[in-house]
Amino acid sequence: MDDPRYPVGRFDVEEAVTPERRAEWLRQVEEAPARLRAAVDGLSDEQLDTPYRDGGWTVRQVLHHLPDSHLNAYVRIKLGLTEEVPAIKTYEEGRWAELPDSRDTPPEVSLALLEALHARWMVLLRALGQAEWARTFRHPEWGEMSLGKALAQYAWHGRHHVAHVTRLRERMGW
Repeated sequence: MDDPRYPVGRFDVEEAVTPERRAEWLRQVEEAPARLRAAVDGLSDEQLDTPYRDGGWTVRQVLHHLPDSHLNAYVRIKLGLTEEVPAIKTYEEGRWAELPDSRDTPPEVSLALLEALHARWMVLLRALGQAEWARTFRHPEWGEMSLGKALAQYAWHGRHHVAHVTRLRERMGW
């Protein structure tokens, strides 16, 4: 991709969510923490504080953003499983990325958090049946979304941000 904002392309998912596609997205969600850990392995503080593109977040901010975002996703899916079409809340991810914990927390804390979160999340996701994947929540910007499509989005999200880091490393020769 030529646009550094979207190194794996923009999120786009087919209308029908098949069991085969869902299995692929589950694998991607499961692998995201290890892929992020590998992407940031060995980076110095200076490298962690390098934006992945002009005007973009630093690697450190991307690293801390993933557990922030995926914690929200975990809650959204649990709400979708336990309430009838719940209205979910958005959050100001750009402002979260500016908070002290996104600047000052050691990378290992967020890597461990993402690993623990995904371990628990995968237990839940792998136990869902077809009817549960069809359940929905209502996002204020995206409208009604099935849990299957939410899975696709967060599988893309992990690949998207890991690619920000790996493409930067390639460009910089790190």
